[in-house]
Amino acid sequence: MEQMDMQAPERERDDFQDQWQDCMDFAVQLAVKAGEVVRKALKEDKRVSTKTSAADLVTETDQLVEELIISTLKKKFPNHRFIGEESTAAGEKCHLTNSPTWIIDPIDGTCNFVHRFPPVAVSIGFAVNQELEFGVIYHCTQEKLYKGRRGHGAFCNNERIQVSNETELSKALILTEIGPKRDPDTLRLFTSNMEHLLKAHAHGVRIIGSSTLALCYIASGAAEGYYQFGLHCWDLAAATVIIREAGGVVIDTSGEKEQL
Repeated sequence: MEQMDMQAPERERDDFQDQWQDCMDFAVQLAVKAGEVVRKALKEDKRVSTKTSAADLVTETDQLVEELIISTLKKKFPNHRFIGEESTAAGEKCHLTNSPTWIIDPIDGTCNFVHRFPPVAVSIGFAVNQELEFGVIYHCTQEKLYKGRRGHGAFCNNERIQVSNETELSKALILTEIGPKRDPDTLRLFTSNMEHLLKAHAHGVRIIGSSTLALCYIASGAAEGYYQFGLHCWDLAAATVIIREAGGVVIDTSGEKEQL
């Protein structure tokens, strides 16, 4: 008599989970390798160009590191899709599908990188069925590796991290970033938001020049909140998983769950 294997669907799910764990392990190795390239280039002279504005900088190292990451991933995972900051800036379409997709910021904090200011990071996020599965962020100068996987927690150098328990704005440290736009409306909005926070007696407001690292600091409990207008998917993908797994939330300006 033929018997049905009732465990088959569960085993199939476990196989997929193991597959994504293999992807995450590979992303960790690749982020560190890319970070070594960035760290070495930090000390060297750079050719700097601009993209959308005079403050939106890009260097040859941004492009080199993104090519290193994507080409290495393509060899390992030829059927996956890729979204990269510099590829998108060069004209490639940025479209998230249900396919396994890598979302890459080769150097987050390019302005910092140009000026040799330490907060500089490599960010690699991964989504399946348009849901974020894991994120890996490597702080190139401090050699700290942040990672988080859906349902498995968030870690910095393999030590579990957790967001702050503080809920009062008057006892909070807030992080932000102005971004590359410098038009009058953007500047008014930025200074107005800063004024509201200071009038609410927040302990302080900080700008570090790297949105992904700022979000990692939130995940590790070093600050209580971060806000910014105009973030892109490569700014948010990896950090969103890490924050959620550390017990935090990522929302848009209307209070809804942030969607890539």
